[in-house]
Amino acid sequence: MLKPDAIQRGIAFELLSRFEKRGLRFAALRLLKVDRAMAEKHYAVHKGKFFYDDLVKVITASPVVASVLEGPNAIAVVRSMVGSTRPHEATEGSIRGDYALVGLRNLVHASDAPETAASEIALWFPEGVVSYARDIDRWMSEDKAPS
Repeated sequence: MLKPDAIQRGIAFELLSRFEKRGLRFAALRLLKVDRAMAEKHYAVHKGKFFYDDLVKVITASPVVASVLEGPNAIAVVRSMVGSTRPHEATEGSIRGDYALVGLRNLVHASDAPETAASEIALWFPEGVVSYARDIDRWMSEDKAPS
């Protein structure tokens, strides 16, 4: 998910293009304004932590771009591309390392495990995702060798 700061800074499509250029495929993409109820569901795992209210406040401040990315090792690849949660610790070349400065304004949310991804996809895309193949996919995966 691209958070409100990515939208407000006008770099949303620049960030999205990085995922696509890496070889990941968009299976769902949606621009929406997050209400408090949706924010609370999304951040339920953090309820009771000192930063919970700030998370909810930030994500409801402006629209977000929710997305589902697919590809080999998609979760690990996305997390690596996004970089450390704390932008000052993120490596150069990562999205947060290149574009973010402070904690809650770290531009991107990325699922951390298959179970988390499944629950977040169900929350943000209850109608499901779009399945399709690209000709390039066989060039991006070891199990689909070109013939």
